[in-house]
Amino acid sequence: MAQGSLFGALPPSFLVMILVSILLFGKLRQPLIIWITVPLTIIGIIAGLLGLDASFDFMSLLGALSLVGLLIKNAIVLIEEIDQEIAAGKAPYEAILDSGVSRMRPVILAAGTTILGLIPLLPDVFFVNMAITMMVGLGFATLLILIVVPTLYAILFRANNKPEPGFGNPE
Repeated sequence: MAQGSLFGALPPSFLVMILVSILLFGKLRQPLIIWITVPLTIIGIIAGLLGLDASFDFMSLLGALSLVGLLIKNAIVLIEEIDQEIAAGKAPYEAILDSGVSRMRPVILAAGTTILGLIPLLPDVFFVNMAITMMVGLGFATLLILIVVPTLYAILFRANNKPEPGFGNPE
């Protein structure tokens, strides 16, 4: 019954989150990058649950849904930094690299503190599956944010390391 109610509310909730992310950036490509990485988090969740012999129950589902919010927040931080550096005049490829380096520490620290904060839930029978889902999923999602998001940004915005006219080159 609880899962049925939850699944009924998911589509409109995700639609609102997608619309908010589109309105936040005012474009489609940046939110597309963010939302492409969300389903990839399932790989980390499944690997963690299988590796630790845990089950995907209702609490795991709630953990996975809250993980989506954390993933989106971290992706927005990175993409916003890339956009700001490009707006400041950096070449897109250089902006992607510099943003990845400068945002690595805040993204890892935010994920790390959340993962460490979930450790006290591991002995609890009711919350253990949710904690495992969030801890392993967030660890994997952090790698996605730091590797996949810049890669997708470079692909979707056709950023390469070749100098382009207008970005400090006289050609």
